[in-house]
Amino acid sequence: MGDISLVLTIVFVAAGIVLGVILGFAVRHMMAAQRMTAEKTTIEQMKAAAEAHARQIEVQAKDSALKVRDGAEEENRRRRADLANEEERLNRRRTEVDRRMERQEQREQMLNKRQSALDRRTGELEKVHAERQAELQKVAGMTVEEARGVLLADVEKESRADMARTIRQIEDEARQEGERRARELVADAIQRVASDHVAEVAVSVVPLPSEEMKGRIIGRNGRNIRAFEQAAGVDVIVDDTPEAVTISSFDPVRREVARRSLAKLILDGRIHPAHIEKVLEDSRKEVDKVILEEGERASFETGVPGLHPEILKKLGTLKFRTSYGQEQLSHAIETALLAGVIAAELGADVAAAKAGGLLHDLGKAMDHDVEGTHAAIGADFVKRHGVPEKIVNIIAAHHHESEQESVEAVIVEAADAISGARPGARRENLEQYVKRIRTLEEIALSFEGVEEAYALQAGREVRIIVRPENLDDLASVRLARDVARKVEEGLQYPGQIKVTVIRETRAVDYAK
Repeated sequence: MGDISLVLTIVFVAAGIVLGVILGFAVRHMMAAQRMTAEKTTIEQMKAAAEAHARQIEVQAKDSALKVRDGAEEENRRRRADLANEEERLNRRRTEVDRRMERQEQREQMLNKRQSALDRRTGELEKVHAERQAELQKVAGMTVEEARGVLLADVEKESRADMARTIRQIEDEARQEGERRARELVADAIQRVASDHVAEVAVSVVPLPSEEMKGRIIGRNGRNIRAFEQAAGVDVIVDDTPEAVTISSFDPVRREVARRSLAKLILDGRIHPAHIEKVLEDSRKEVDKVILEEGERASFETGVPGLHPEILKKLGTLKFRTSYGQEQLSHAIETALLAGVIAAELGADVAAAKAGGLLHDLGKAMDHDVEGTHAAIGADFVKRHGVPEKIVNIIAAHHHESEQESVEAVIVEAADAISGARPGARRENLEQYVKRIRTLEEIALSFEGVEEAYALQAGREVRIIVRPENLDDLASVRLARDVARKVEEGLQYPGQIKVTVIRETRAVDYAK
């Protein structure tokens, strides 16, 4: 029974499996049939939709084609109308041109008739002119060429006279206008450049704390004052002026060094020959520093930067140089400012005019040591120190020793004349005095064995210091006589000049 149940169970299970397979196959077949039916339906729907869309596109294309055709027909109608209008306009122009051509032909015919008449008239006039010309030649007794020459000569003469009058008139007007403009420029420049008047003096006064100091300055038997005068090259005047002594020298640099030195000696109280020389050396260094500072100040005031230090030193030296009593540094600054104003008014190079005006008299700081005119010396000096060629020419040509190559050179020359010619600027007598004093020193220095020579007391005395190893006492006496004789022969001077020859022997040793 158990086996039968197992077999039945197996049979039932197998039947169920077979039945399930059959049912599954049937279901899949039905589902496949349904899917194919659905796909067929979808394809038919898509085909219908595509056909409908194609019919719609075809309708739209037909509409667009109709619109394009209508537009083309409209454009053709418009163009045909334009062509008809243009053709009508051209016909009108052609008709107008034809009428003008007819009128032109009529005018040409009239002109030809008139030209023929003119030709006949011209021939008649030429014939009459020839007859009258022949009659005039018979009456005048000269040919046509001769008459023409006489007429041209008369016309030329009259024309030259008229031209000369016109030229003189133009020159007078130009001269008057130029003078008026020049006066305006000069007046404006002087008005805008207000320079202080610088009075040159030949003495310096040193105040003293008491009258007792005069005795210390003089020293025992005049030892201190002689040592000071000999080392400084000045004349110390100790007179009745209360609490003051006067230092006299025509050389302002020397006088300034001596004034500073004497003031230091008075303040220090130690006045003896050895200390005098040390103080003088310190004062010379101070004056050298002042000279450089003055050069830098002049460069700053005039607006001329970038100058070489050596140029600034020489420029500062002009502070102690004079020309006809006019301090040369102030004159250089004034000339630079005047030249700058004039150049600005005339549209010239202001910087070059200022630089040329500031440096134009630089050679006066060296003309006592170098041969040549101060213009040539100054131009050569600045050229060696990198100054542009244009400014070098301004310096060299301000006294017409060289050709002026720029309008700035003319401007600097005018500014120099304005600065030197203004009232109170210069005194000729002082310049002659300075020249006489320098000539006196040069005469003394021209003799052999002379170490130093100083003109003192306004040129009434020349003090000569000789080298003791070169000249003995007898030679010193002979030197004084020879110098006096040469001064008498080569120099004009008022009164008399005292010639003093100093021969001093020094013995120096050091304790170690």
